[in-house]
Amino acid sequence: MTMRDASAEWQGTLKEGSGRLRLGSGAFEGAYSFPSRFENGPGTNPEELIAAAHAGCFSMALSAILGREGHTPKNIRTTAKVHLGATMAGPTITRIELETEASVAGLAGEDFERLAQTAKASCLVSRALTGVATITLKASLIDH
Repeated sequence: MTMRDASAEWQGTLKEGSGRLRLGSGAFEGAYSFPSRFENGPGTNPEELIAAAHAGCFSMALSAILGREGHTPKNIRTTAKVHLGATMAGPTITRIELETEASVAGLAGEDFERLAQTAKASCLVSRALTGVATITLKASLIDH
């Protein structure tokens, strides 16, 4: 199997410091800070990157599952919302909401829902995060 990597560099204290996140592929590099993570400051944060990874992974898993069932999606659009909550252990990813809509010709809504739930359960990122956070899914079939 493949291995992927990313790196982070941080300078300064937790609240006044800042850092940079870099994907090993070079496709993304961005600033992050306490305000970008726990407030609404500029920059990215680890949770946003987890959300992007989850949305991308889920969309690919759904495409693969649809393909195995003989359906080629015209489009799949997925949003992942990663929620931070306060727990006894400190700030924790408590919930991830996946919301997807797809355009798939010739597929009934209930079949799409079933296949989307299968994708949620089989997506690599979902599997990595299961037991860590509650993962919900809202699936909508459009133009069917």
